[in-house]
This record gives sequence, C-alpha cells and structure tokens, in this order.
Amino acid sequence: MAKDKVKETKASPIEFRAEIQQLLDIIIHSLYSNQEIFLRELLSNASDALNRIKFEMLTNRDVLDEDAELGIWLEIDQDAKTLTIRDTGIGMTQDEIVESLGTIAHSGAREFLQAMQEAGKKGQGVGDDVIGQFGVGFYSVFMVADEVKVTSRSYRPDAEAVVWSSTGQGTYTVGPAEKSDRGTTIEIKLKDDNKEFAQSYKLRQVVKTHSDFVAFPIYLKEEKPPAEGEKEGTIEWTQINEQTAIWRQSAREVDEEKYQSFYRQFTFDFGEPLLRVHTSADAPVQFYALLFIPSKKDYKLFGGKDDYGLKLYSRKVLIKENFKDLLPNYLRFVEGVVDSEDIPLNVSRELVQATPIIEKIKGTLVRRLASQLSDLADDDSDKYHTFWKEFGGFIKEGLATDPDSKGKFTDLLRFTSSTSENADDLVSLSQYAGRMKPDQTEIYYIIGDDYKVVSRSPHLEYFKKHDIEVLYLTDPLDSFMLIGLTEYNGKPLKNVDDASLDLPEVEKDEAEAKAEEKISSDEFDALITRFKDTLGDRVEDVRPSKILTDSPCRLVNPPDAANANMQRVQRLLGKDYEIPKKIMEINQGNVLIQNLSARLAANSEDELINPLIEQLFENELVTEGIHPNPANMIPRIYQLMEAATRLGSEMP
Repeated sequence: MAKDKVKETKASPIEFRAEIQQLLDIIIHSLYSNQEIFLRELLSNASDALNRIKFEMLTNRDVLDEDAELGIWLEIDQDAKTLTIRDTGIGMTQDEIVESLGTIAHSGAREFLQAMQEAGKKGQGVGDDVIGQFGVGFYSVFMVADEVKVTSRSYRPDAEAVVWSSTGQGTYTVGPAEKSDRGTTIEIKLKDDNKEFAQSYKLRQVVKTHSDFVAFPIYLKEEKPPAEGEKEGTIEWTQINEQTAIWRQSAREVDEEKYQSFYRQFTFDFGEPLLRVHTSADAPVQFYALLFIPSKKDYKLFGGKDDYGLKLYSRKVLIKENFKDLLPNYLRFVEGVVDSEDIPLNVSRELVQATPIIEKIKGTLVRRLASQLSDLADDDSDKYHTFWKEFGGFIKEGLATDPDSKGKFTDLLRFTSSTSENADDLVSLSQYAGRMKPDQTEIYYIIGDDYKVVSRSPHLEYFKKHDIEVLYLTDPLDSFMLIGLTEYNGKPLKNVDDASLDLPEVEKDEAEAKAEEKISSDEFDALITRFKDTLGDRVEDVRPSKILTDSPCRLVNPPDAANANMQRVQRLLGKDYEIPKKIMEINQGNVLIQNLSARLAANSEDELINPLIEQLFENELVTEGIHPNPANMIPRIYQLMEAATRLGSEMP
C-alpha cells in the first residue's frame, strides 16, 4: 500500500499537560532498559487500534474503509534516517489525539475494554489481544527520535484527519491534515546514534524478538535484488512476523508439523523435543503455556550459565526473556513460553511485579510437567530413558533442595541395582518396592563412584547371598538427593554400610564354619588388637564381621556417626573434608586374613604385618570412594610386591 500524502496547516505549539517534560525525561532516560523497546510499544499500540476497529465492525456498520486490510506497515529511508509505521486501525480525531498523546498515562485501552464488556461482546475474543495498559509506551519513541509526527484519521466517516508532532522537548503541535484512508501513520526522524533502526535487518530482529506473534500482519517495505536478466530490483512488502501464537490455540488445532516448526524457531534446536506440554488455565489465574523438554541438555552451542528461563508474554507480546520465576531452578532445562494477562507488570512492561500469581502459575506448570513425565515413563520407556540420562540429575537436585518436589518427582527416579544386567538397566523405587521380600521393611542402597566398582563391594555379599535387592547410587548428585529423600512410601532408605542395620543373622553353612575354625579365638583376638594398634584413631573400632562371606574386610559407619551422605557431599564440595572414622570389620573365614593371622602368631615383629594391615585399610577407602589420594599407596604396594617376589620370602 502506498504511503499517504498528508497536507498540513500551520499549527501553534501547545504545552504538554501534567509536568510532561519531567516525565518525558524519566521515560527517555530511566524507564526503559533497552532502546529497541520503543518499536514493541508502537507496534502494540497499532495492534490495539486494529483490535478496536474489529470490535467496531462487529457493533457498528458505519465504518470508514470497511474493506481495508487490517495490518501494520513499516517503511524506512536510510538516507533521511526515518522510520514510518502505519496501521489501518481505529484512528483518532483531534480531540482524541490531544487526549491520548498530550497526556501521559492516559490509556484508551482500558476504556475500550470497559466499553466492550458493557456491550456484552467479550465472548467473541476481540479484547484478548488488547495490549496497551499504561498509556506511556508511545513516549518511548523519544529515546531514538529527534522528531515524531503522527497523522491519523478516525474510523468515523465524517471525521477529519489530524496531525500531531513533537520533538519531545515540552511542547507539541496539532492541526488538521489531509488523509484519505482510516488509521494512523507515525513518522520518526531518528537520532544520529539510532540510525540502525532505519535498517531492514534491525527491524526484522526487533519484530522477531518482541512482536512476532502480534495478531495482525506486520509488513516491511524492502527492495529485492533484480531477477536474472533484469537490471533493477523490485520494491515489495514482506510480512516479517509469525502472527500465529500457537500456545493460545487449542492443542486440537495444532498439528505436529506446526509444533516442530515452532520448536525449531523458538530454540534453534533442530532435534526433536522429548516432551511437549501445551496447557492453559482460566482460574484461579488465566494463562497459556507451551513447554518443551529438549532431547539433549547441551543442545545450545552458546550461552552462559544464566541463559535459561521461560519467555514471558502478555497478550502475545514478549515482556521478558529468560524469566526464571515461573519454574523452580531445578527445572531450568525446560524451554517454552507462558502468556498471561493476569501477571502485573511495571509501567515500562519490562519487569514483573512481585505477586502470588507467579507462584500459582508455577505450581500448575510443575504439576503438569511431573504428570506428563510420568506418562512418558509409562508409555515410552526408551524415550524416558533418554530423558533420565540427560536430565535425571536435575530431578535429583530438586529432591535435595525443594521439599515440595518429593510428592511429584520421586517416582521419576531411576537407578541401577544389584539385579541390573548392566549400567543401563534401570529400576524405579516403585519397581524395587514391588520386589521386596515379604519381611523386608527397609530399602537398601549403596553409594559409590562407578557401577562396576560398586557391584564388587564387600557390602553386597550378605544381600546377594540372600537375594535382597540393593540400589546402586553412583551419581555424585545422589548424596545431595538423599538429604531430602529419606523414605519411600513409608519405607526408610538405608545405606548397606550402616553398622546399625538390623539384618537377620543366618546360620553359617559347613564350609564357612570350617573356614573360621582355621583361626583360634585367641589368634583372632590378637589380630584384631594388632589392627587397632596399627590403624589407631583412623578407625572407630575393629571387630569381627557377621555378614562377610568372601571379602577380607569392610568399613562401616558407626551408629552415632555424622550422616554419611553429608560426609560425601562435603568431599564433593571440597569443604572441610576429613576421612570419616569408620568401623573396620574383619572376615575370619577369609584366606588372606587367616594367612595374616598365621604370620602374626609366628612372629609378632614381622615387618610386613603392619604394611599389609595398612594396605587392607586403604583398599577399602578406595572401594568406598573416600581415599583422598590413592597414589600415595604406590610405595607400599611396591614394598609388598618386592617381598612377595623375594627368593626365600617368608610370605606364603
């Protein structure tokens, strides 16, 4: 559409009302954090004007240019450093333009909504897209403009066109103009420092960021390169906004291709998301949401540690990127958009005011995510396995930091266990509980650094022998998780290295009884004493083991020891960590222990006895994953190897 030619008459300057100059200074220099916001505000005003004319067309047949396309047109002149924004909205009379542009904080949007409600037309959805709230957004244009001229003609057929202009220096002029069609045209003379807004790429960027989903088409006038064989290019109007906010549509109205296209454009991730949550609510808070869980946690090639959070929209206009208050921090891997008219904004519409509404939306979103993740686990185990591999650590973080998460996310946990065939064979707490022995009252777990290492732990011997399943907690985050997760469905979680475990004693078989008979009680007591003397205060106690069947020894936590999980957390964080004092249990039936006892009985001064005891102790520190520096064992290992290879060595 061609740009209007406007004929103006000379007008006298008029002072702004209500200490406008001071308010303009605040708006221009303090209210907005980003200069490009001015375009968002002007496009929002144009969208409001278009929504109002839609309403008038429903209730009033006497409308100027009834067949005109409802849209917004942008035109630039790089040489003149001008930007022109034109709409075919409701337009303004001279009195309306003075009221709207001569008074800061006047808002016709609120009056329009009130009138629409009184007319009983709200059910037709016209008002859902009315954006303007405060009546100050227009003045943000003076952040980038030396001069602004607004030419408008009302939808009323007998209304005359009017032109308003100002440099933002305390006065404005207003007078009659010639404009043949309905709507408003804003001509902006850009400051030298802001001439980038007369560049096509910049306008595309701002529209894509802030106004991509305005309900009306936004066209940009551009010169296209000449076609093959042509000398000159062509001038075309190109639509540059997406227009359709699919999160405001019913899920039944959006096909899979549209979801995938939106996800790719929204996240720049060309993989398919693992999960999509499309939801809305009307009470107690009105909002629309479309959330995605990516297929990989590191899909972003670039971005800092704070580059997360949902995009917050109000009536399809972006208010804030990376808004972190709509989901708890442990769900920061979730991408998406929330659009709500109920969230109160500050006057610049860049900041969200503190309000319980945010918490209500957050609670709803968390419940929906937990529910659909649970459905995914039930319906598609392979896809859920991928989710757990990528994002399981975040769920554990939530259980450690947010008490409210336990009821929603505990059943999403997955672990390997003593029944797993490999490290990828996962079990849920629900599955574990369903396989418990009839008389089993506790859920057992073991903490370690690696599936293969843990599976060889001496702590498991009793449980494997009696077919009692043990969960393997091999993720560093598991220790943090256990701070908040102490039971499941009334069954306490117990570490198998806890000395206070109340395990039923089982009668030893004949082979085990004969093995223990190889060491007399006096000799075994002497060996325990030697262990205590050698290890000193590094252990809480040394005692016979009641459950070991194969391994020579193990380390267990004393009943009154500090929380073992907290010890591990402190080690992982590097905070005031010392090797915890544990109880060392010795297996009387183990051949290595029997040989060591024999050496002690033969010669209490044997120089290899103490190094062997030290090595047994530090082997268990390594197995437990709490040895501060395993490399320190190497000299002693060489010493023992030398003795073992020495001709005539007394080592059996």
